[in-house]
Parts: sequence; C-alpha cells; structure tokens
Amino acid sequence: MPGPSVVVIQTAFLGDVVLTTPLLTALAAVHGPVDVVTTPAAASLIETHPAVGTVFRYDKRGGERGLRGVWRLSRQLRARGYLRAYLPHRSWRSAALARLAGIGERVGFADSPAAATYTRRVVRPADGHEVERLLALAGGGSAPPVHVALTGDDVAEADRWLDAHGVAAGFIAIAPGSIWGTKRWPGYAELAASLDRPTVVIGGREDARLAADIVAQAPGRTHSAAGELGLRASAALLARAAVLVTNDSAPLHLATAVGTPIVALFGPTVPSFGFGPRGERDQVIEHPSLGCRPCSAHGPPVCPLGHHRCMRELSVETAAAAVQAVLGAEAHRAIRTGH
Repeated sequence: MPGPSVVVIQTAFLGDVVLTTPLLTALAAVHGPVDVVTTPAAASLIETHPAVGTVFRYDKRGGERGLRGVWRLSRQLRARGYLRAYLPHRSWRSAALARLAGIGERVGFADSPAAATYTRRVVRPADGHEVERLLALAGGGSAPPVHVALTGDDVAEADRWLDAHGVAAGFIAIAPGSIWGTKRWPGYAELAASLDRPTVVIGGREDARLAADIVAQAPGRTHSAAGELGLRASAALLARAAVLVTNDSAPLHLATAVGTPIVALFGPTVPSFGFGPRGERDQVIEHPSLGCRPCSAHGPPVCPLGHHRCMRELSVETAAAAVQAVLGAEAHRAIRTGH
C-alpha cells in the first residue's frame, strides 16, 4: 500500500502550527493522511491528529542547523516519494527542503521570498484570519475547526495535576508569557488577586518566574502549572478551564483548539493581523487610541518609543469585567442548553 503522497512543511512558531491544523484536515480529505515536517517543540501538537501520518521533527535551530541539516532531512523526504509539498511557512529553508527532496509539485504563497522555487503560487489573502489564509493553499472553502487531538493519557495527566492541587473544573486559566517582550501584559498578578475563582497559570519552563510572581499575589487560590505539563496535557488542562486570559501568543490558539473561551489582550499587535480569537464568546481587549499601534508584525522585545502604553494602559478592571462577561455568558448558555 503506498504511503502518503503529500507532505506539509510548517516549521514556524507553535501558534502557527496549531492554526495549520485546518489545512491538514482539508488536505487529508482529498489526499488521505498527510506527513508533516515541523519543529521538535510543535511535533506533539500534531502527531495525534487524525489527518496526519508521519511527523518529521526538524531541529532547525539545534542539531540540524544549517545546510547539513537541510540536506539530511531532504534525503529522508526524497526516499518517501512525495508527489506534492505544501509550504505554509514562507521561508527559504522550507522551500529548499521541498526542492532538494525532488518533490514535483510545490505549493506555496506568491508573496514568499522563495516563491520562484514553487511550481504553484497561491495568492495569499490580505484579510481574514490566518486559518482561512492558510486554507487558500488547498483551494479555500469552509474552514475545518482548529484542532489538537488529545489522548486519554493527556486528559488523565491534566486531571491528576488538578486533583493534586485541589482545583476543580471551571477555574480561570492565565497565560502571561510570550517570547516577544512587548506582548506581555503587566497586570496578571493584580488580576489574579481580584478574581473570586481558583486560577491556574500555564506556560513553559521559561514562564516559571512570571507564574511565581502571579501566585505570590493570590496564594492559595492561584496555582502554577508553568513547565509542569507537556503541550497536549496543557491543552487538556485548558479544556477544563472556564476561560483563558492570555496575550497574543500560542496558548490563545491552544484554547481555540479545545473550545475554551478566551479573553485576549493585544498591545503591539492587532487582531486584524489574523491571529486573534475565533469564538463568538471570546473577548478582545486593546488600547482604543494609540497611533503607534501596531508597531511590528510580532511585537518587539522592548517598546520602540519606551513607554509600552499599549499594554500598561489596559486596566485590570477592564480585564476582570471581560472575564465576568465570559463567565456570565457561559452560565446563561449552560442554563439554556442544560449542560
């Protein structure tokens, strides 16, 4: 029986990989399960996805850095005999992998720096959410849901953590971290102290200090899971939360993938970039009147103007009101539907 005919090369950030899952679903509906090249960090998020066959972990910034790593992986891909490669990540490295692997049809966006190496160039929609933009590579149409497939072990790991900390489902989750310094809202500790529900801080090991500062402001009611759970177990924990409060970062997209309502705080970036929440119950908080927003595509490490008003002037009261609005809407929905 022949293997997958399609490989998707997506080695961008974690959130980008999560937002690629609708594209994977759409491609698998036509071609059968697809193989995926992604980063070691993101691999666990898609290796259980029903649209995915084999996941190639490509450590482009570590052991497989540079031309030697590209050549080694391209030989592995060539041995699989793929007919098509889809390239949502607009990078020369991804393009080189597909070309060196001898894949006959290479589909990517026309505005990519490496577009000349593609055999089919797709116009990238200027507007709309990134999910729909990526789906244009497969011809567009109605977008399948953003989805992270959780296993029973993932759910059990999250539930064990919650049980060990005496936290019941319906808590408030907080994700204070971001690799982009200006995306971090400074009000999380004060927000946690103001809330009347248990709060769980999520993130990676790099967020442990941020989480500890938040826990210190609301001891007993706030707990840190930062660095204590894997990515899918963190997603399973998010699925137990009543709402997630987050920056413009990967946890926002994980919450989307498991159906948890979101309160998202945007500062140096804006939702119109295409990476905002997608749910009807979700709330976005952003500064209403700063002419310097947005200041970059990702959010720089420090504010270019030195004031960081886009985040500093988002009040705790506004965030708390948004959380209560989501909780109220959820309670009303539960009464209406009986769930």
